[in-house]
Amino acid sequence: LTEPFGLLLAAEAMRAAGLLLAWVLLRPVGTQQCHPASPGGVLRFSDTHAEIRVPALHRVPSSLDPLYGLVRRCLDLIQQNPLPTELLRVALNDPGSVRTLQVVQYELGYVVCAAVALLFTVAVPVAGMCFCYCRSRRRCGGRLRAHRRSLGCRRHCLLACLSLTSLVILTSVTCALVTSQRVKGQMEPGLGAVPATLRTLRQHISNIPQGVQMVVDQFEVPRQQIISDLGGLSRSVGLSIHTQLKAMTYAALADLQDRAGDLQTSLHHLQILDKTVRALASARAELEPALRERRRRVVALLDDPRCTSCASVLGRAQSLELGADYGKVPSVEKVLKALAGLPRSDFAEKIRPGGGGNGTFNSIPELAVERMAQVIQDLREEMARVTEKVQSIADGFPLPDYTQPVGKALVKAEDGSQPYLREVERFEHYRWIAGTVLCSIILLILACNVTGMALGAYGLSKREDPSDYECRGEAGAKFLLVGVGLAFLFSWLLILLVFTTFLVGGNIQTLVCRNWVNQEIYKFIDTPGNLPPSMNLTRQLNLRKDSNLTAAYRECKSGAGLWEVLQLDRSYDLDEHLKSPKYTADFQKRLGDFTARLGDVRLLRSEGRQDLETFARSGVDEVDYGRFQEEMKNPVVQTSLPGLARSLEGLQKMQRNTTVAQRLAAEAQALWHMQNSTVQSQEALVAKLGESVQFLSRLAPHLQEQVKTTLATTASVEARLPVQAQQILRQEIGCFTRKELRYFTQYLNWVGQTLREDVASCQPLATALDNGRVILCDRIADPWNAFWFSLGCCTFFLIPNIIFAIRLTKHFRPIRNRLM
Repeated sequence: LTEPFGLLLAAEAMRAAGLLLAWVLLRPVGTQQCHPASPGGVLRFSDTHAEIRVPALHRVPSSLDPLYGLVRRCLDLIQQNPLPTELLRVALNDPGSVRTLQVVQYELGYVVCAAVALLFTVAVPVAGMCFCYCRSRRRCGGRLRAHRRSLGCRRHCLLACLSLTSLVILTSVTCALVTSQRVKGQMEPGLGAVPATLRTLRQHISNIPQGVQMVVDQFEVPRQQIISDLGGLSRSVGLSIHTQLKAMTYAALADLQDRAGDLQTSLHHLQILDKTVRALASARAELEPALRERRRRVVALLDDPRCTSCASVLGRAQSLELGADYGKVPSVEKVLKALAGLPRSDFAEKIRPGGGGNGTFNSIPELAVERMAQVIQDLREEMARVTEKVQSIADGFPLPDYTQPVGKALVKAEDGSQPYLREVERFEHYRWIAGTVLCSIILLILACNVTGMALGAYGLSKREDPSDYECRGEAGAKFLLVGVGLAFLFSWLLILLVFTTFLVGGNIQTLVCRNWVNQEIYKFIDTPGNLPPSMNLTRQLNLRKDSNLTAAYRECKSGAGLWEVLQLDRSYDLDEHLKSPKYTADFQKRLGDFTARLGDVRLLRSEGRQDLETFARSGVDEVDYGRFQEEMKNPVVQTSLPGLARSLEGLQKMQRNTTVAQRLAAEAQALWHMQNSTVQSQEALVAKLGESVQFLSRLAPHLQEQVKTTLATTASVEARLPVQAQQILRQEIGCFTRKELRYFTQYLNWVGQTLREDVASCQPLATALDNGRVILCDRIADPWNAFWFSLGCCTFFLIPNIIFAIRLTKHFRPIRNRLM
């Protein structure tokens, strides 16, 4: 059972090897995906224009926002008229023809407020003078004439009203001080931001040519990366071809190595088989006469009547004759003659990967370097030409010739704004001083109120009789009267400061800021005829003829380039200049047209192929190895010589006749000598023969098929290697091309983004306009208006403060006539 089982295992192993080789050969080669882009594949460009920025300003949330909102709503009630486009048009084009009635109609809310302020300015000081006259006549602010039960309730009510009024005034003056300080804190940087922003815009425009050139110079980043990648391209392609074809090639080589091993091992075993059979035949011829003579002698001795109990062994002795006859087995001389001289050289050398020279499989990386040297040199030269093409972006950029009007307008605006800014700064300085002084006076009035109420209340608590004089109550009444006097004395200054700041801040909010937010100002500027020719911004800024300030502002805010909003002699499409094929077409074509034949690869030399074909035709598989196995089942001698010798030795001990015993011992000794000297050596040869027969019998049935399959596989691999190497070459070049084109695309996208958003962007113009609105309206006008609103509250609440203080002074003085 062992032999068939061994043959079955061999067949299964051969089938598995065939399936593995078929999978390797049929597996698609050259279809691997390109390597994903590594982090190193993302280019890093320097920030070319970072030092010239117009930082965007935003409204900062504040705890005073509710107050700002309240003031804006009040101003909306005061000035409900929309932007006076007709009035402004006349005022700008022909200031002399402006009619006062038109101005009054538009400013009607402010006129009413002016009338109220004028009435307050006149009425309060007149009331103060009247009060002073009455005091001099002892008719106002004196003492109560009679004590009544309701005086206590009235006193407490007056105290509460004066306290509440003082609290309102304190809150208002605190807001006035805070907002005044905030206006001062925002005014200086806000005024300084005007020339700084104009200067930055001018620098931004004047630096456009240098910025564009710096952007173009950044092409050195992708160029260096591509040159670096070109340096390793050929070896990378060669290694990729070698790596992807290695499995298929080495599988075929392993199959060839197996056939080479079969040839050499089979030749070795055939030689052993032939030599062993000859030796066994020669030994049998020598053993036959000796064995015949020994049988005759043993049979004669055992047939001697004197031999006691010898009849039982006689039959075995008579069958003593030769067994296996190896002269009957098939001869392998014909097979050996066919294989004579094989292998004709070192067979391992014949099946090494390649046939030497440039055709060697393992030399593919070096071959790729050699064959691709010229195209890589051409691509390096092409990169120099691409650099010149990229330079055309800077050379053909149209802006330097068309930004001069904008630069001149900015210079004019910067120079013309300086005197006005100095005047505004001087006015703000005076406003802050006046506001601080008047707020301090209001605080002094509140201090008099608080001191007077405290002393008066304390004096009342210490007075036993309402008609008694009490110094602390009298002092409290005087403090209240001092506060009243200060209120009468400075009320007209307060209302004057309030109205002045109200008139300026209110008009800025309602005429400028409100219409700036809803972009009514832009519409007014864009309407033809509203501005005089000297203020035609579209012409001064050299905007497109089909555009206006509103459209330009929106385009700039959305990230347009200056060339897209300015009037050019010819249209300029940046996207057209940044199309990748314009710069990569020749580079891509050179790589696409490249083909390289890496040479034929021979896995097996012609001598080795002939050796395998001779081996297959030698007749190794035609030898009847079963005859050998059948003959090997027979022993060298039919009867066991050791067994017969031991039987003779046993009979020797049973003999009475000494002569017979001695002869039995001698025959036993002769049989042992024959066994040890001749039969054992033949048995060793038979065992050696069995190993060779077993190997050859296992190999022979599949030899023709295996050799045929191996040679066909080798031929197929040799035919497929150049084709698949070319496929892998195209794939690797395709991957390389896509990778390098990504560098071009990254750079060109960065150029477009940088020119639009940074170097040649008009977004700084829109940002400057937005910043102007934030500074003027959110950071200056809001606290400015909150200042006059808070100070106005203080001023108007001084009237009830005066009334309550005068009436309260009587309660702190002694009563003239006490009524029970």
